[in-house]
Amino acid sequence: MLRPWVLTGFAAQLVVLAVLAGFVHVSALGWLVGLAFSAVVNIVVAKGLDREGLTILGPANQVTLARAILVGGVAALVVSGFSTDIPPALLVGLTVPALILDGVDGWVARRTRSVSATGALFDQEVDAFLILVLSIQVSRTLGAWVLVIGVARYALWAAERLWPWLRKPVPPRYWGKVVAAVQGIALIIAVADVLPPVANIIIVGVALALLCESFGRYIFWLWRKRPTKSS
Repeated sequence: MLRPWVLTGFAAQLVVLAVLAGFVHVSALGWLVGLAFSAVVNIVVAKGLDREGLTILGPANQVTLARAILVGGVAALVVSGFSTDIPPALLVGLTVPALILDGVDGWVARRTRSVSATGALFDQEVDAFLILVLSIQVSRTLGAWVLVIGVARYALWAAERLWPWLRKPVPPRYWGKVVAAVQGIALIIAVADVLPPVANIIIVGVALALLCESFGRYIFWLWRKRPTKSS
């Protein structure tokens, strides 16, 4: 059954893209990417909630949905940037609220006791997609190495399909949340293009190093806990 909020979310994405098109040229591919992201996110979340027996979109997920709509706009602008000039201020203006809301949805979930597995996954995947599109944007000026930040989450997902021991839950680490926040902050600083290129390279390079350390520790912990043939 198609939930009313799915249509509302998709309609909101259309409105955001239409508003953006009033400021810059949003390419056909930009429209397609923005709307496709919105459609996939809304439908996947609806199915996830159905599996948990939930019929409504809770307060925390509503915040995440609003963030996803902003991310869809960011994605449309980044894609459009390959064929037209996109003002950095416009990208920053969409991305900063999306990053701020990343801390709001978790707080709302705890305060309203609406924490759910689907909501947590929803939050993580919106984060991952935002980092991916920002890394694509920054890679255009700093180089393809920046894409490592964006594809890391998806590379790990692919590795989990090959090595099931990577799917084992790991103890929550506050440091991991800090590193995730650093990625977004570093990339948005580079997108803003207010610092010299060397400074942007250093900032994004430090963020990448922290990400490698965090992922490396995560994978090493799982490797040590992996089942062996003797066990």
